Amino acid sequence: MRKRNYQKFIIDFCQYQLFAQHIYEYKKRLRDLVLFTTRISNKSAIEERLRKEGIDYFIQEVNANKVNIFFGDRRCVDVIREMRFNSLSDLSDEEDFIIGIMLGYDRLKQCERYLKRKHSMEWLWVGSVKAGT
Repeated sequence: MRKRNYQKFIIDFCQYQLFAQHIYEYKKRLRDLVLFTTRISNKSAIEERLRKEGIDYFIQEVNANKVNIFFGDRRCVDVIREMRFNSLSDLSDEEDFIIGIMLGYDRLKQCERYLKRKHSMEWLWVGSVKAGT
């Protein structure tokens, strides 16, 4: 039986199991890209595990306490790197759609989300133009 390195994680056992489940799903080709948000104190342990598994990753600091860790197929991770955003809330409507699809979210729901975001921004823009005239 393999020795597991739970003690390197400051997080609870359930969060470690979720991370391990994401790795399992990636290796079984159920996902091409994973987004895992965790405490910054777990960053080095997660990096070590991903390097050991030979999985490409990109880490983005959310704030002083949390990080977003994108990992999976190199091509998907490279797309995330190329987007060069500071926060998920900074994503354009198109980037949000692309990332959602790459993460394996329901395609139809992503289409609905994209259209809702796009139309809500159009109403904001049209409203500000009308107010300014």
